[in-house]
Amino acid sequence: MARKLSVTVLWQFEMRREDAIELARIADQNGVHSFWVPEGWGRDAFSLLVSVAEKTRQIQLATGIVNVYSRTPALLAQQFATLDEWSDGRAIAGLGASSPNVIEQFHGIRFQPSRERIRETVTILNLLLRGEKLVHRGRWFAMDRGFALRMNLVRNHIPVFLATLHPKSVKMTAEIADGWMPVLIPLRAMKAQIASFRGWAAAAGRDPAKLMVKAGNVTVSDAPNARDAARALIAYYIARMGSFYYDQLVRLGLGEDARAVKQAFEEGGRAGGMAAVSEALLDDLGFTGPAEACRDRLVELEEQGVDLHSVTLDTRDPRQFGRTIETLLR
Repeated sequence: MARKLSVTVLWQFEMRREDAIELARIADQNGVHSFWVPEGWGRDAFSLLVSVAEKTRQIQLATGIVNVYSRTPALLAQQFATLDEWSDGRAIAGLGASSPNVIEQFHGIRFQPSRERIRETVTILNLLLRGEKLVHRGRWFAMDRGFALRMNLVRNHIPVFLATLHPKSVKMTAEIADGWMPVLIPLRAMKAQIASFRGWAAAAGRDPAKLMVKAGNVTVSDAPNARDAARALIAYYIARMGSFYYDQLVRLGLGEDARAVKQAFEEGGRAGGMAAVSEALLDDLGFTGPAEACRDRLVELEEQGVDLHSVTLDTRDPRQFGRTIETLLR
């Protein structure tokens, strides 16, 4: 089976729009499965994806991720339907809850119990994208006037990928989504976690083989400080992104490591947290290094059951970007 790469670009910060579009064009030409654009508290995801749609032909275009709080389900349906139209049917809806810190302190919205909000969002999104009238009565949303999207829809379904952590949320993902995006799953636990996901899909009467797992957290970089940057990100997720990632690592047998990182961050800030992320923990939760070593990690991930690799390429040079993709796909 051909290796499937999903490429993420860090558009949030100082990257120029022209550079991001050029990298997407090269990924398209080299057979990359999908191009993912994250969203935090900087630039939005959809603006770049619409621009990329005009310059590419085959690569699928995904939000990686947008949260289910700051946009209503109907607005998400509008934006994904528009992206799907502009890309001739290449949109992927990558959704998640984000964190209380972002939702409450940036968007000013109460962080409601996320699982049911995600479920209702997906239900409404799918309904509108099928071209049906919006009649829905749930815990968080109630509409009964029968609005529908006033546009010609390219497809009657856009694939939905969910970033979920807690077992109950992962079970929900297996029941309602087209793909699962696990985050900070240790390599040693990946196979068992994916088996559980596919088992829940089968129990829901779905074909597990038709669902995708996008995972890996692989960063290709030759920069001398690249692994320190990865350490900083892991420390931040453990210590500052609510309790979700911390609790997950405890649940998966890395409680001692997680507690050490959290305590070090609280006592010594970012530098302290980074220092507490050991080499072993760093490589268990992701991989950062040169292209050849990253390709070896992709092979390991495939053996664990990952079928769509999550890869970030730390370069804006088009030629190096293309060569790196070729290496990873060999």
